[in-house]
Amino acid sequence: MKKLSRKRVPIYSAFGILSLLLFVTLPNISWKTSKIKAFELFDEPAPILTNDIIISSDSNAIELINYMNKVYVDAKLQSANLALPVFEKALTGFLNLKIANNLNNNKNILTVVDFTKSSTQKRMWIIDIDKKKLLLNTYVAHGQGSGFDLANVFSNKEESHQSSLGFYVTNETYFGKHGLSLRLDGFDKGINDKARERAIVVHGANYVSESFIKQTGRLGRSHGCPAVPVELTNKVIDLIKDKTCLFINGNQDNYKSKLLNQKIVLNKVFSTPRS
Repeated sequence: MKKLSRKRVPIYSAFGILSLLLFVTLPNISWKTSKIKAFELFDEPAPILTNDIIISSDSNAIELINYMNKVYVDAKLQSANLALPVFEKALTGFLNLKIANNLNNNKNILTVVDFTKSSTQKRMWIIDIDKKKLLLNTYVAHGQGSGFDLANVFSNKEESHQSSLGFYVTNETYFGKHGLSLRLDGFDKGINDKARERAIVVHGANYVSESFIKQTGRLGRSHGCPAVPVELTNKVIDLIKDKTCLFINGNQDNYKSKLLNQKIVLNKVFSTPRS
């Protein structure tokens, strides 16, 4: 195959072709890491991910596509109603946060929240990337200021009561007015990096339940926090606490994140010799 330069291959067409090939795995990845803020990693703005892989090297790009698709297939995420393009974005950010040494190396958990879906759908997925296994799929609320059934407006401002999109890293737990809660640090500068100041946390809420949906036709809403069912609060927090990645996707065309830069993943992970 001739070397491609500065071309983009749509992931769906690539997936169709590559589904005929054996999936590859990534055993014993040696991460090149540096302790710096994730949004300071790049000198140039990252390209917007539009369901395609940026080719820098044929074999590396194919390996990245295969890896993403293998995790997606093995974890049975399609049957759990998680869209491949959303998972693709989430996994790219997870890998970039891993490269920057911002995640717990002993707990490779990725949480995806998709606010393009109705609040009546289970739109939170907790995935064990190492085991390629879906651990939990459940309901999650968005902020009052973001919309009723669907979240359409997002903000990084205090008192907006709106959800914020992007990549977060989970941090410490505490007991507050909602009981056990989990603090989040936003890693998209200007988009969600005020999460701690805004007290955007994971907590349980009675309005996140099937009974509430039956009564009102939608979930209740938070002040911007990704609130989860009360009966699952301890389980959710235990699974994702201690510096794991949480990605919130939504309907916002101007959302851009440097953590979506697949060139970094190709250069730092897939071009690294592996034993």
